[in-house]
This record gives sequence, C-alpha cells and structure tokens, in this order.
Amino acid sequence: MNEPLRLLCIDASTDALSVAVGSGLPGAAVQAYQGPGAAQASTTLLPVIQGLLAQTGWRLAELDAIVFGRGPGAFTGLRTACAVAQGLAWGVRSERHPAGLPVLPLDTLAAVAEEGRERRRAAGLTVPDAVVAMLDARMDEIYVAIESGDGRAIAEPRLCAPEAMAAHVQACVPDGATVLLAGNVFDAYGDRLAGVPGERQVAVPTAAALLRLAPAAWHAGRAVPAHEALPLYVRDKVARTTAEREGR
Repeated sequence: MNEPLRLLCIDASTDALSVAVGSGLPGAAVQAYQGPGAAQASTTLLPVIQGLLAQTGWRLAELDAIVFGRGPGAFTGLRTACAVAQGLAWGVRSERHPAGLPVLPLDTLAAVAEEGRERRRAAGLTVPDAVVAMLDARMDEIYVAIESGDGRAIAEPRLCAPEAMAAHVQACVPDGATVLLAGNVFDAYGDRLAGVPGERQVAVPTAAALLRLAPAAWHAGRAVPAHEALPLYVRDKVARTTAEREGR
C-alpha cells in the first residue's frame, strides 16, 4: 500500500497568502496558515513555511512535492509563489530526489471551484452540476473557468467582461443544469452579473483547497521538475495605458 503523500501547498494569487502542509487525504490533519499577502507575501512566506513544517514534524527533504497556485491571479503573487516553490524544490537534492523535489502547479480557479464545493458540502448542501469559478482580474474583467460538480474541466481559464459572463456560462453549461457561481467578484461586479444563472458563493483560492486537489493531480502525472514550473497569467498586461483609461 502506498504511503500518504507529504505535500507543501502555497497560494499567493489574491490579496491573501495561504499555505498548507498535509497529505490531502479526506479527514487527514492539515497545518494551515491564512494571512495578508500582496507585498507582504515575499517577506512572510518562508517563515510561515518553516513554522508549518515544524508543527507537522516534517523536514523539507521528506516532502513528495511542492504545490503552488499557478494562476491566474495577481502577477506579483503568482511570481512569488512560483519562485519560492522552485527555489525550495531545487534546493532539495537527495538520493530519492536527485534533481530536486517535484513541483505541482495547479490552477487557482480550480482551487476556487473546490472551495465552493467544499463550502456546499460543509453546509450539508448538494453540489450543483457545474461550478463557475471567478476571480476579480481588475480592469473591469473577470478570470473565469467552469468545472463540473465533480471537478472535471468544462471551460478553460479565460478573461471575460462581467456583461459577457451570462452568454459564456449559457454557451458552456447544458440547459437544465444546476450552477454554482463561486468567487470574489460579487462585491465589485454584482449588479453587472445579474443575468448569470446560479447560486452565489463567496470563495477564494486557498492552499487547503490545493491540498485536496493535489493527490489526484499527482497520480495523473502532472508534477514537473522545478525549472519547468511556470505561472499561468492568462492576461499579459498589468494595467491599462493612459489612452485606454481616458478612452473608457
């Protein structure tokens, strides 16, 4: 029988920093941290990781992989999480891992969808047929991906204007399917999403959600060497130009 995985998970794709250590198995113990991210993430991330590993009683070299939320999300946070995952993984050389620890990049929108499903399960509610995961991309746009209730991809991550969300969901989700809208976009774009069908659930990507997703991704062979781990930006620009802002 295979031993449970030992995983370190990092997400810094939003204004929060989230870190978790555990196996990802249902009911297994998890050591987790959730705190301020953004500019603070680069200074607090390594001490947080050291503290969680110490609480778990694991050494870095004893891990099976390092998991990070690859995006989409805040550019600086994605780069921070990726760089730390790469650096830690590359620094662990052993007989078991001669090229360093494997790195497992997972989509942040998949973590949002998983958070939405988990909150439904925790409340004793059924999980809808489709989960629309959404993150605020700023500049009047939303990062969106759509999954089935059991986590299969229906529509890959993309950018979408709030007013185009209804048409996108209707094009991707079969008629009659139940829908859960999960994300952090409702305060910013709530009125502009009025035509999007489905129940609403506030959710953000967390390291605990990545941890629950990681075993299946690991066994599917999605881990890569540290130097191959890259962020998923979706958008290739951080802000509008002056002319674009004036044009709006």
